[in-house]
Amino acid sequence: MTEIHALRDAYRLDKAALLASMQATGASTRGIRVMLRKLSTLAGGLLQTLWQRAQLPPDLALVAVGGFGRDQLFPFSDVDVLVLLPEGSTPEAGCELRTRLESFIGSCWDAGLEIGSSVRTVAECLAEAALDVTVQTSLLESRLVCGNPALFAQFRQQYGAQMDAQAFLVAKTLEMRQRHTKYENTPYALEPNCKESPGGLRDLQMILWVARAAGLGSTWKELAASGLATAFEVRQIERNEALLCLIRARLHAAAGRHEDRLVFDLQTAVAESFGYRSQAPDGTRLPMRASETLMRRYYWAAKAVSQLSQILLLNIEERLSPSTHEPRPINARFFEKAGLIEVASDDLYERDPHAILETFLLYQTTVGLKDLSVRTLRALYNARGVMDGAFRRDPVNRAAFMRILQQPSGITHAMRLMNQTSVLGRYLWAFRGIVGQMQHDLFHVYTVDQHILMVLRNMRRFFMAEHAHEYPFCSQLAAGWDKPWILYIAALFHDIGKGRGGDHSLIGATEVRRFCRQHGVARQDARLIEFLVREHLTMSTVAQKQDLSDPDVIAAFAQRVGDERKLTAMYLLTVADIRGTSPKVWNAWKGKLLEDLYRATLRTLGGRAPDAAAEIEARKREALVLLALNALPFEAHKALWATLDVSYFMRHEAADIAWHTRHLSRHVGAAHPVVRARQSLAGEGLQVMVYAPDRADLFARICGYFDRAGFSILDARVHTANNGHALDTFQVVASNQPGHYRELTHMVENDLVRAIETGGPLPDPAARRVSRRVKSFPVAPRVTLRPDEKAQRWLLAISASDRAGLLYLVARILARHQLSVQLAKVSTLGERVEDTFLIQGPELQSNARQIEIETELLQALSA
Repeated sequence: MTEIHALRDAYRLDKAALLASMQATGASTRGIRVMLRKLSTLAGGLLQTLWQRAQLPPDLALVAVGGFGRDQLFPFSDVDVLVLLPEGSTPEAGCELRTRLESFIGSCWDAGLEIGSSVRTVAECLAEAALDVTVQTSLLESRLVCGNPALFAQFRQQYGAQMDAQAFLVAKTLEMRQRHTKYENTPYALEPNCKESPGGLRDLQMILWVARAAGLGSTWKELAASGLATAFEVRQIERNEALLCLIRARLHAAAGRHEDRLVFDLQTAVAESFGYRSQAPDGTRLPMRASETLMRRYYWAAKAVSQLSQILLLNIEERLSPSTHEPRPINARFFEKAGLIEVASDDLYERDPHAILETFLLYQTTVGLKDLSVRTLRALYNARGVMDGAFRRDPVNRAAFMRILQQPSGITHAMRLMNQTSVLGRYLWAFRGIVGQMQHDLFHVYTVDQHILMVLRNMRRFFMAEHAHEYPFCSQLAAGWDKPWILYIAALFHDIGKGRGGDHSLIGATEVRRFCRQHGVARQDARLIEFLVREHLTMSTVAQKQDLSDPDVIAAFAQRVGDERKLTAMYLLTVADIRGTSPKVWNAWKGKLLEDLYRATLRTLGGRAPDAAAEIEARKREALVLLALNALPFEAHKALWATLDVSYFMRHEAADIAWHTRHLSRHVGAAHPVVRARQSLAGEGLQVMVYAPDRADLFARICGYFDRAGFSILDARVHTANNGHALDTFQVVASNQPGHYRELTHMVENDLVRAIETGGPLPDPAARRVSRRVKSFPVAPRVTLRPDEKAQRWLLAISASDRAGLLYLVARILARHQLSVQLAKVSTLGERVEDTFLIQGPELQSNARQIEIETELLQALSA
């Protein structure tokens, strides 16, 4: 065993020296292939030593397969080997050969090799390969490490004879589609897998596998020699492959294990191994974080790999199965071939740059076209240098781009295809700056360019009848909108100023104003587009942070918007934007807040000035109608309503007033809490009503119960009646609660009463783990406390990284200072929260107490 330990120590020492030399190269990709080969050679030498030590029969062969077979071993990848047996020598349990094989494999692990092994005869290998394309692929790159060369040669000959290149291509293509689907068909995930994600190393490996199976070459230069790739494409592939290899190798080194995902925890460590820094030597903050610089470089490489691998794969498909479709002329420059757009000549775009944008216009307007041919993709890739400043200034190209935006269909597909082929970023130079730009706000889950295209897709769907069920109110508004392209331009530019420093809304407004001037957009339309880009965050901010029951809030927002056309456009862009950030961010309650703000503002813009008294009377009448439908006795509402003031009726809709009254008319002034719950009228979660004698810690106790029970609070409306009772209404959603709404409502109605009646001090918040994203990109907590415009109550605004129990944490501090909460608006944006509270209490009259409260909140949020 001492010998094995010596071998292990020597192997680890040599491997550490190789990794140290790799880390010393900084951002240079030169030498990474040599380093991976050296790691493979190092493992191969140790295997040979262990093979000889095991004294296995000479007619066996040890074969490297998979990545090890490629002679390309990453620092913590498995060392995949096949022990090849001659026919008829399958080891039985207890026989000497089996014992020696088990000893050999065990010694590999003892010596520090993370080995993946299989033991098969040639016939068994061929049978497994016929059944499983993964095994077939692994064996494709096999090479002899040591042992019987004749047996290995026999295996290679029979394996090659069995290979069906066309069937292998089909199987690998289907496998690739499944893999891409798993990773959401984008190379721009915020935590991409640099091996498996679209544009990762696996895409390049697949090209070489298919080419080797078809006998078209096993290296990039051999593919160029066979006419499948140009010399320029080979240089691009080799450069980007080297970068991806270096990132993956350093990712392994940073993790100290086999890790192929660029997770947030490791991005900074990998970036710093390239020499990237978040701060200058003098300590000043650089424009981009180290991780942002690394990820942008990764995304550009992944995008190039996606483009080039698509070109080569289509070339191989054409070589193995030549198309029988005759090209059909579309015009003098383009053909249609099997539903694909094909250029009439390889140098079309260099000779006639106007044809570049015409390609995408044809894609939109010609029935039956579904993609670009390999010849067209290659021509576009090679013509990127043509798309320069003169190309962008050309009036013909500007007119063509506007026609693309103004087509009745195909806008989303055209823009995505333009982005995939790098045309969009080269034509819209400002857009090029946000390709692969990460967003470290724990809110967006896409890079900026992908988010913008997602928002454009959402906007486009408002105008499509088949998607009307997804956005009913938006579709209704869109049906009356005359120029959809105005909204598409606003969507394209709304976040285009990100990553430059400063207010991205103002930067975007400047960019879109320039775009409109250059593209001949009418002045009135240009002003609307600029307004939308500059104000695209305003509506969500007002809806989620301000009191929509306050007529002054609605009047101020209406004055800022100006007219109904701007309001409708702003509403459509806001919904499209929020729904394009993350699948987790949008919920029915946010949708209701935005729609309520839209309708209230529309009434104000229509000349109907907010009249609190008239609004209250209308709500009371509507509530009485609803109560009559529920057979409530005549005038049964009076006892409760007599205890409620104007602010209650302004803050609650008629349906809520009727619900409260129906359940509380017989419990006015009750000594024990009354809790009722129902499915939210917004369509998601529960609406919970609490009626109980008021006390300083009531709000905190309710928040504590929801925290322990696994509910998230979306909204809280707190009202204190003139008889000393609190009437609070909560909108909550269950995070991991099983069962149907009826079971949840029953549980809440019983358990929350017990939680309120429980005496003693407030329980401590439960300790919970913080998510990885929050750890990697923490939000510096902010607390602001200021009087409202009427100087009667105070607005407390909190911004912090989200975590379970956060609202309860805040409520405990407010309760400790005897502060009553009148309104709570809770907005969760990914892993960030933006909460607003309307509070009052005598301690707020003292400046010293205000500072003390703010300090306590900051300390709690930072803990």
